[in-house]
Amino acid sequence: MREPVRVIVLWFPDWPLRAALGAAAAEPAAILHANRVVACSVAARAQGVRIGQRRREAQGLLPSLRIVPADPGRDERAFLPVLRLIEAQAPGVQLLRPGLALLRARGIARFHGGEAEAAGALHALLASEGHPDVRIGIADGPFTAELAARGADPVLVVEAGASAAFLAPLPVHALQDPEVTALLLRLGVRTLGELAALGAARLRERFGEHGARLHALAAGADSRPVVPRPPDPELAAEIEFETPLAQSDQIAFAVRQSADAVILALAKASLVCTEVRIDLTDDDDEVTSRTWLHPTCFEASDLVDRVRWQLESLAAAAAGDDDEAHRFRGIARVRIAPVAVDDAAHHQPGLFGSGTDERLHHAVSRVQTLLGHEGVVTAVVAGGRLVADRQQLTPWGERAVPARPADHPWPGQLPDPLPAEVFVPPRPIRVTAVDGTPVSVDARGLLSAAPAAVDSCPVRSWAGPWPVRDRRGDATGALRGERLQLVDEQDRAWLVLHLADAGGGGVDPEDDRGGRWLAEGRYH
Repeated sequence: MREPVRVIVLWFPDWPLRAALGAAAAEPAAILHANRVVACSVAARAQGVRIGQRRREAQGLLPSLRIVPADPGRDERAFLPVLRLIEAQAPGVQLLRPGLALLRARGIARFHGGEAEAAGALHALLASEGHPDVRIGIADGPFTAELAARGADPVLVVEAGASAAFLAPLPVHALQDPEVTALLLRLGVRTLGELAALGAARLRERFGEHGARLHALAAGADSRPVVPRPPDPELAAEIEFETPLAQSDQIAFAVRQSADAVILALAKASLVCTEVRIDLTDDDDEVTSRTWLHPTCFEASDLVDRVRWQLESLAAAAAGDDDEAHRFRGIARVRIAPVAVDDAAHHQPGLFGSGTDERLHHAVSRVQTLLGHEGVVTAVVAGGRLVADRQQLTPWGERAVPARPADHPWPGQLPDPLPAEVFVPPRPIRVTAVDGTPVSVDARGLLSAAPAAVDSCPVRSWAGPWPVRDRRGDATGALRGERLQLVDEQDRAWLVLHLADAGGGGVDPEDDRGGRWLAEGRYH
């Protein structure tokens, strides 16, 4: 058996919770897998919640316990930036699992003048980057170093050759083998020291090679090699022009090779790009960056289109700037850097073709290439009180982020279902009583008469009124009115609004026809 090597283990307590909840990980919360707790916060443990408990038992101890489903992919993605921080100090880090990393101690210890000094430097770096709770253990072999990290505050160094003495008083549960641990406890073996005293031959006879491995761990002779994780592939590409170029077509043609290089690098790594950042550096060394999204994944032609659109936007903004110092003169460097990537297997065409969605995507993307970035838009429901305010248009391929979140409280907001047809701006409409006089709403929100006709078409049924109040940030744009829903004899369902002030809320009806009634939308 090879001699154990000195290793450093970095342990980040409750990492799955930090990856899932961020700053909220301090709340009573637990990660569940197969209906059992696999991780829990300090606040939850203080109330008796433990790893391995069933969901019902944990919630019985703490009814307010926040439950989060396990997601190993999420945990690993969140841990990658931490690994890069460690690699900046000591290359060759090995990922054991999200929240637990391993590296050889020899190189970094020589650089810093000792193992304790190296651990202190790592802890200071990680603490400055928002990870002050990291625990670091140094010992002969990964097993001993991990247990040292779990008992560190914040650093614990087990001297060379002292692993067996360090492990001897620890319980056999440290082996993390429930079946063997249960049997050892029934046999009266409760510590790793007692397990090591049984001898490798007896354990091999009872448990086979697995028993010999357990004896090596208990005796502090873990000789597993450190296997560095493969370095991240270089996916970004850039091109620099000797003479700055000002024509978008020239630059788009020049960056085609860089776009191909990005797609080729992604393909070699079996990845596709769903989010990319394009950096444009002008002749004054000012960098203009923008992040672009794609509904599926980028191809080389898509990257070239995004460069062209960003250039056109930059040129348009510069043309409207009166300051001569900010005029657009030319681009000296273009950099294309993937921000979010995905496994290429998730984007392979189906067995019998790519289907309607893929054909639709290519068709819409082609139209967008001809019309420009904002030539094709998709609608998303935003927050607001008027129906027209709730319609927000986003360029095709961009992530739809409502300017006014729909999940925020909007008193007076129309509940679902929303009208299929929305009038922008709301159009004037007549709502009259049986005798033909306009229906009005008084200050108390009461109708002067029951609605009998809408635009001269008899009303079959109606509901309301419901008040709508919106100050819109200033008194001049304040909106005050009442809504009605009307169904006429032609089976048309109307959403109408009676304004107390004809000019309120930015709505400007042509006249006071129908007592200031406006049609917001129509149901189909």
